[in-house]
Amino acid sequence: MRRLRRWLLLVPVLAYTAFSAGPYLWTAAMSLRTTDEIYRSHYGLPIPAHWEKYHAAWTQFGYATYFRNSAIVSVASVLMVTVLGAMAGFAFGRSRYAFPLREPLFLLIFLSLMFPPQIMLLALFQILVQYRLFNTLTGLVLVYVATELPLTIYLLRAFFAQIPQELEEAARIDGCGDWTMFWRVMFPMALPAVATTVILNFIYFWNEFLYAVVFITQQRIRTLPLAIQFLVSDQYFDIGMLATGLMIATLPVLALYVFLSEWFVKGMTAGAIKG
Repeated sequence: MRRLRRWLLLVPVLAYTAFSAGPYLWTAAMSLRTTDEIYRSHYGLPIPAHWEKYHAAWTQFGYATYFRNSAIVSVASVLMVTVLGAMAGFAFGRSRYAFPLREPLFLLIFLSLMFPPQIMLLALFQILVQYRLFNTLTGLVLVYVATELPLTIYLLRAFFAQIPQELEEAARIDGCGDWTMFWRVMFPMALPAVATTVILNFIYFWNEFLYAVVFITQQRIRTLPLAIQFLVSDQYFDIGMLATGLMIATLPVLALYVFLSEWFVKGMTAGAIKG
């Protein structure tokens, strides 16, 4: 009876896993097959596997340029959001840093999460044009930092608020100032929560499309989501090469999750996303 219950619980888990992973595995198989092979059999196995398609997509279809642009934007945005968000989250989370209007200011930051991104497009467009940042990767990075910083502050504030006061007092007794205590004591303790925000923000920046399609119009600085959108319209009949490009676009996110998954689980279970 106990084994039967276990199997009854396992069946929906396996069904959901197959439902979620099925399209990814299908795309992975198509990325190793030619378009002619895909049209002959949509669900065939990649035998033989055409690994040379990855080299062709990288060199002939411009994925190297688009990949580099996405990497620059995503890494720079994640670094800035992580550093600024951690320091702000620490200041909002520790009671000793109380300052006038601290709670109303945090409430204002929190409320900014509720606004749809479309409502900020016109204001951001005017700001970027005024400061000559329109159609630049720097401008896109600043937009990403501004839009994702509130969520990072909200997540890290909850984690820093849970750190016992005794640790802070012990660091003070050892002679640590505010700056030293933050980087040498508090920030290392918050690494599980920081890893959680790094993964969530990197996935968002890597796949972001709305701001990129509005603020980037030049082909040479397109990011991967933009490039895929244009390649779908230009190379619609080359399904095999499109699948190869999609797999290239997903590899960094997959690698990041594999290397940081342990920290991600620790951050989730440690209350990083509790209100």
